[in-house]
Order: sequence, then C-alpha cells, then structure tokens
Amino acid sequence: MHTLKLVRIGNSVGIVLPKEVLARLKLEKGESVYLTDTPYGVAITPYDPAIDDQIAAGREFMREYRDTFHALAK
Repeated sequence: MHTLKLVRIGNSVGIVLPKEVLARLKLEKGESVYLTDTPYGVAITPYDPAIDDQIAAGREFMREYRDTFHALAK
C-alpha cells in the first residue's frame, strides 16, 4: 500500500504516482488512467471501462452467430 499526498499542479490538484506503481500498471508519462467507482471506493486503472462493454457486446454477437462463423470457417 502506498500513501499519496495531494499536491498543487498549476491551478489544479493532483497526485504523483511512485515509480513502482507506474511500473506495476505498465504506464509511462503522458498516458491516460481511468477512475472507476467500486463498492470499496475508487480504483485507478490504465484500462478504459468502456472497452469492457464493447468486448462483452462482441462476445454476445459471436455467441449468437456461432453456427454462422463455423460455417464460414469451412
């Protein structure tokens, strides 16, 4: 666990992530992170939650048309 302090960055307030956290999240300077609400608070993730919805829709589509995809693969 890391304790982070809020710091002033220009006219805004932000947090500075330690190098170890950046490495663990596989992030580099300039990349985006996403804040998502969880039952336990807020989570910081490098993955866009909207993509999860798109992947779920794609999987449902593939499941619905499974027989068609099998026929096309022959």
